[in-house]
Amino acid sequence: MSETMHVLIGLGNPGARYQYNRHNIGFMALDAIAQRYEFAPARTQFNAVCRVGTIPTPLFASQDIVKVLCVYPQTYMNESGKAVQKILQFYKVSVAQTYVIHDELDLTFGKMRLKTGGGIAGHNGLRSIRQVAGADFHRVRMGIDHPGDKARVHDYVLSNFSKEEAIEVDLMCEKLADNIALLFADTHDLLQTRLNTL
Repeated sequence: MSETMHVLIGLGNPGARYQYNRHNIGFMALDAIAQRYEFAPARTQFNAVCRVGTIPTPLFASQDIVKVLCVYPQTYMNESGKAVQKILQFYKVSVAQTYVIHDELDLTFGKMRLKTGGGIAGHNGLRSIRQVAGADFHRVRMGIDHPGDKARVHDYVLSNFSKEEAIEVDLMCEKLADNIALLFADTHDLLQTRLNTL
């Protein structure tokens, strides 16, 4: 079997204080993926917590299995790029094999969208990664809604999901885990459809 390393970067802040924040939905998504495919236990390296595993790809894909490194930067959101830069350099992974999962204020809660490159809409984690890796990495945008007032954004993203929202977040993360293999099979249109179909 052929193996190609891909890197999934979840954005969030480290520590129990931030664990269930809206800003940490990227970490939550990685947890669902790593658990689904029984990734190796977490280890700390290069200012990040990492879990490695393999994911089988669809029969029509050019590779039958991909090796995936889940990366949880521990440098806090604003400096996520520090960990990402070290990981990409060490593993010699190209931007084409790099995927960032993050919260998206400008997307309806519960919706998910795929994007490559483009603007960052003021997201400090994306800004930090763009500074070290350029703008052309792939993104999985997970909608958390906008509080409606720019002055409220900081407190909003650092607040926890409500109990009702947390149920929906779990469903979002499980749906992403169910279909993540399509991301590595270059079938992003199909993945996009599945992520937003009940």
